[in-house]
Amino acid sequence: MTTTSLARPDIDSKRLAALASIVTGTAGDHQVLSPLDGRPLATVPRSGPADVDHALAAARTAQAEWAKRPLRERRAILRRAGRLFLAHRDELLDLIQLENGKNRLSAFEEVSDVSLTAAYYARRAPGLLRPHRRRGAIPVLTSVREHRVPKGVVGVISPWNYPLMLAVADAIPALIAGNGIVLKPDSATPLCALAAVEILREAGLPADLFGVVIGAGSELGPRLIYGVDFMMFTGSTATGRVIAEHCGRRLIGCSAELGGKNPLIVLADADIDRAAHGAVQACFSNSGQLCVSIERIYVEDAAYDAFADAFARRASAMTLGVALGWEADMGTLTSAAQLDGISAHVDDAVAKGATVLAGGKARPDIGPFVYEPTVLEGVTDDMEVARTETFGPVVSLYRVADADEAVRLANDSPYGLNAAVWSRRRGVGVARRVAAGTVSVNEGYAAAWGSTDAPMGGVKDSGLGRRHGDEGLLKYTEPQTVVRQRIASLAPPDRVSDETYARFMSRALALLTRVRP
Repeated sequence: MTTTSLARPDIDSKRLAALASIVTGTAGDHQVLSPLDGRPLATVPRSGPADVDHALAAARTAQAEWAKRPLRERRAILRRAGRLFLAHRDELLDLIQLENGKNRLSAFEEVSDVSLTAAYYARRAPGLLRPHRRRGAIPVLTSVREHRVPKGVVGVISPWNYPLMLAVADAIPALIAGNGIVLKPDSATPLCALAAVEILREAGLPADLFGVVIGAGSELGPRLIYGVDFMMFTGSTATGRVIAEHCGRRLIGCSAELGGKNPLIVLADADIDRAAHGAVQACFSNSGQLCVSIERIYVEDAAYDAFADAFARRASAMTLGVALGWEADMGTLTSAAQLDGISAHVDDAVAKGATVLAGGKARPDIGPFVYEPTVLEGVTDDMEVARTETFGPVVSLYRVADADEAVRLANDSPYGLNAAVWSRRRGVGVARRVAAGTVSVNEGYAAAWGSTDAPMGGVKDSGLGRRHGDEGLLKYTEPQTVVRQRIASLAPPDRVSDETYARFMSRALALLTRVRP
């Protein structure tokens, strides 16, 4: 593995002050560290429960006016924001790398996704939000329209692994639908979220409409949930359960993308070189720190040896680095906790008999939290890495007899977020049998994630609800049915007995419910 070196720039003090001014925070200071070298990067205000209340109140007031604005104005602001994200591309890429540690290509995924999401929902919103005619109780006499009403204020709790994209991409359709936002980004990566909100304001979004609070989830999360009208969360399954429980008590909706132990199946008729190349991207993009990355690979016996050799060679050849440039294939992990957890998984597997085909160790010579892309063989169920989400650059290879065994093992997990199948001819048929919210054929995750018109989310313990597609916007609205009755009421007319009315209505219903062949 080759490496690249670091020359870390500092963030301009005026720039930091501008970002810090966005935070609703009066509870002291919060220090942000850069995973590239472990040194302090910035200090921003820390929020307390009272700050959450203040941000919620401001967003609710602003939302009432925002919802009154014509849809074309809301769309125009978010479309303009999408273009501004691209215009600020290089600055945002630097900030993502400084704060999160990922390589630059993975950082570019964030900027491009936010821009595409804004363009997609600005284009799609009129068709989703316009009143829709529905069939009435009595043809001609009953006029029914379904309207879409914004929920009000939406809470967003976003994670550290995609600090720009997941801070605002879910908020964009909520804003277009007429909602306000209060965001709690992960405390490790607040700067990217603040930069994203700054761009939205530059595009014309009212300042109070999108509030940001920074602090511990255990302290701020409950206060946020109990003040919003809908919750959007991305993170661990354990935390997702707690959030869903709180939302259930309030009878408000929530959407959550949670954990995964995502499988990839390589069938014997796959193009081995393409499959190995694609698997490297699927396993090690963003240093394996993404919910949809692959952690288990099942290979049909006839293709196993060739695939294992090609895949291990490609993983070993990756360039690791912590520089702000395009040279590195993989960057650093984001924290010491991540490094400790990943090291523990690999060390446990090796101690119990697993074989390391590539990687397998930390690289403090490159950066304090760098870990090599790692390929394991001979993993058994008594090893922690077998069934628990690693959330890092570690993948296990398994030899299987056929597609049936591969599908059975792929589905033998409490998770069901993302999966992939490599095959020249059998891919779609096998993909339909995998229990996952998204399954890519001859791709790892990017094609599914990038298809913004299609819903994205998990089954089983991997979440509830969907981002992207129609549901990605409609979940932030309440359907309201408005019915206008003409001429005749559905109640019995004066001087007509209930029995006569029921006899007449029975004949009418018989005609209305007749099913034509």
